[in-house]
Amino acid sequence: MISVTSVVGVASAGGTFLGRLHKVREVASTVPANGDVNPYGTAVVVRDAGKLRRGNVLVSNFNNSQNQQGTGTTLVQVGPRGRAKLFARIDPARLPGPCPGGVGLTTALSILPGGWVVVGSLPTADGTSDTARAGCLLVLDSHGRVRETLSGGGINGPWDMTATSHGDRTDLFVTNVLNGTVAGGGDEVDRGTVLRITLKRHGHRPPRWVRTTMIGSGFAQKTDPAALVIGPTGVGLGKDGSLYVADTVNNRITVIPRALSRDRSAGTGRVVSSGGRLNGPLGLAIAPNGHILTVNSGDGNIVETTRAGRQVAFRRLDKSGSPPGAGALFGLAVDLDRDAVYFVDDATNFLNVLR
Repeated sequence: MISVTSVVGVASAGGTFLGRLHKVREVASTVPANGDVNPYGTAVVVRDAGKLRRGNVLVSNFNNSQNQQGTGTTLVQVGPRGRAKLFARIDPARLPGPCPGGVGLTTALSILPGGWVVVGSLPTADGTSDTARAGCLLVLDSHGRVRETLSGGGINGPWDMTATSHGDRTDLFVTNVLNGTVAGGGDEVDRGTVLRITLKRHGHRPPRWVRTTMIGSGFAQKTDPAALVIGPTGVGLGKDGSLYVADTVNNRITVIPRALSRDRSAGTGRVVSSGGRLNGPLGLAIAPNGHILTVNSGDGNIVETTRAGRQVAFRRLDKSGSPPGAGALFGLAVDLDRDAVYFVDDATNFLNVLR
């Protein structure tokens, strides 16, 4: 294990979440036996169920062993002490329903009550954006078996996701980045969406898809040789029901009010914060104090922003590459004790923790 002092200090320590966190530690490699790389999705297991163990972290891989984007098929479960074990290897030829294009697991990853795991797929045939297809959401049981696919109905390149459950209902909030993007050929296309997908729990059967509501639209998206596609990425639900979105192309965080109840699109929502320490925000999570945590694609930093839009703290999580930290960070999740944050490092193919 490697433990290093975080490189960048806190901009304003008082009352911040990041102000209490000082060290980055490698937890475990996320590369399974088949060689999949480029970890994206990150979700903490809240309750024991099947093969899932409370406090462990589930990670999805986007690339295969040849480093082709949109071809990763594995989910790895990592324990806090560094034990990593394959949770699922998904065979694109043996899915229980349609998933246009196959399997390429994205940052869209959530664990629902009962141990159901939902993960997004934005697949390619050869790792290039020219062959990217709409994909789907894959629903796995707690033993890592794909039991259901959710496709169509606005699902088009599911890129990131958060979820909330109450009783037998779960709402998934899913960003989509392929609405006209491939045809744009690298030009910006302002058609990215956020969907609220409502599921109803059915005991030991897969959750039933009840309805889909588009609550966000018009987000900038474009293909990119290094990142495959850039568009609305991280999403996090505040306690008041507001959904915060990392609008990556426009280098800002926006908020969609009344995300749980609204019946129409809020467009791109209201701008919370832009520029400053933000540098292509990707993954997003809500800190215990209600602040917004985002990780940058451009410089390897994590940034803490208040709901009023003030950027109050930042830390350097990765300094590899040129410019330092560029392209290394994606998914992140606050741990169960609410005193640390897990994040995947694509430069090293490790799950790390900031404590």
